[in-house]
Amino acid sequence: MGRGELKIDPRLLDEAREAGLPVERMTEQTLRRALAEYAPYRGLSDEEKARRWAEDNAEAIKAQRERIEAYGVFGEDLRTW
Repeated sequence: MGRGELKIDPRLLDEAREAGLPVERMTEQTLRRALAEYAPYRGLSDEEKARRWAEDNAEAIKAQRERIEAYGVFGEDLRTW
C-alpha cells in the first residue's frame, strides 16, 4: 500500500456515508487522537521525554511510594536474601 492509500471495508464506508458521517474528517481526527494518546512524547529528546513522563505520572509515583512505605513490597516476607 502506497503513501496516502487506505483500505477500508467498502460496505462500511458506504454505510457511513449513507448515514451522513464525515468519513474523511473522522479518519483524520481519529488518527490525530490516537497519535496524541499513544505517542505524546513524539519528537522530543530522550531527556525531555523522561522529564515529561515523570511529570505526567508524578501522582501515581507518589501514591506507589506511599503504599510501599505503609505496607512494604509485595512478597517481601518471602524473600530469602
